[in-house]
Amino acid sequence: MAPSVSIPLEQRQSHISHNHESDSDNVVLSPQPPDNTSASASEELRPITRQRQILVLISSFLTICITIGFNQSYGVFQSYYISPEQTIIPKSAARDSALLAFVGTLGAGLTWAGSIVVNPLISRLGSKGVRSVGVFGVLCMSLGFGLASLSTQIWHLLLTQGLLYGIGSSCLYFPILSAAPEYFTTHRGSAMGFILSGSGVGGLVFSYIIRALLTNIGPRWTLRTLSLLNLLISLPIAITASPSRFLGRRPTHVSLHLATKPSFLLSVCAGFLQAGGNGLPLTFLAEYSVAIGYSASFGATLLALSNGVNSVSRVVTGWVGDRWGRQNVLIGTVMGCVVAVVGFWGQSVGLGGNRILWILFVVFYGAAGGGYNALFPTTIAEVFGLQAYASVNGFIYFVRGLGQMFGSPVGGTILGESKIGNYRNMVVFDAVLLGGAALCVVGVRAWDAVEKEWRWKA
Repeated sequence: MAPSVSIPLEQRQSHISHNHESDSDNVVLSPQPPDNTSASASEELRPITRQRQILVLISSFLTICITIGFNQSYGVFQSYYISPEQTIIPKSAARDSALLAFVGTLGAGLTWAGSIVVNPLISRLGSKGVRSVGVFGVLCMSLGFGLASLSTQIWHLLLTQGLLYGIGSSCLYFPILSAAPEYFTTHRGSAMGFILSGSGVGGLVFSYIIRALLTNIGPRWTLRTLSLLNLLISLPIAITASPSRFLGRRPTHVSLHLATKPSFLLSVCAGFLQAGGNGLPLTFLAEYSVAIGYSASFGATLLALSNGVNSVSRVVTGWVGDRWGRQNVLIGTVMGCVVAVVGFWGQSVGLGGNRILWILFVVFYGAAGGGYNALFPTTIAEVFGLQAYASVNGFIYFVRGLGQMFGSPVGGTILGESKIGNYRNMVVFDAVLLGGAALCVVGVRAWDAVEKEWRWKA
């Protein structure tokens, strides 16, 4: 092993920027204040090896496949739960589309919102705690699916497939993903794009699997199968989780100085609005497909298609972001979402359920929607610094979880009965959320340029 190399703090970023081989060198970067002879324990870093990077890539990719993949395929359950064929809840309860949507958004929202508890916990427990929390999360997720299979009322689903699954999902997600960006420097955007593409892959695969299982073995055995599948895939990931590169405890609380910066406040607003707007089409995609005359099976296929396009988009936007500027590409993708919602979905509703425009929306929104999620973590490290990444990322993900739990239930309430004309106001609501997010990310880009030297590539 190569000896540790101590690099002054003010030289660290330039060292990382110009040394493209630093990702694979077995080097410890120990930032130092210029007036100190010893590095702060909290800033000493574990060495990077190629083997560790490969493990981080694979485990993080699979974690995203499982957690976000389940979340993004909930629309298949949503479409089934409100259908006349469903056999898990009373027929009268199946008409409550907004409450059934909240089952999925509660699980998805807690996946992110749990960061405000999980991140400080794993920081306090250290490297062994990372794995313990991850294992606990896997068990909660499987237990949530298993108990959901015994449900007879919507509130049973809320407590199991929503609450218990969401707690477990967060406990698996953050121990794995919070440390992932630390293991990459020059190609961080590409690495995170690949990792986060797992959400699209997971959504693509699970949309097909869940639809097939619901058709062939019914909802209860579908949930039990997912419980076992999650245990088999996720438990090895949790047991082999990579710890943070920081040897000491990283700050997990946002300082008052940072919390009052305009760039931070705008990032928080963007996270809330984007999460609320981004999840809404995915929740109701299969349901709207049925409303315009497609079968439930084809609705699930369209959801899988959107997730597949989303997956490819995350890899591509990560690569493009490394070359054209991550913040620049981030802005473009959020604006692309607004165009998709207004120009394709809105026009499809306005023309009485035009199918061609709807298919265009599914593809275009899948492509644009992947960009924010792929580039958001890397821009946090870029704007606020790697040392503040855990605290800022954790807080903004908490806010994004609240946004996720806000968007789809409110959209479902606005929708009411799933009729084509009723979707008009929900589309307007979604466009307002995403439009607000677009304005906020533009504001972050502008304020970051004010605080630092202006660069076209940022």
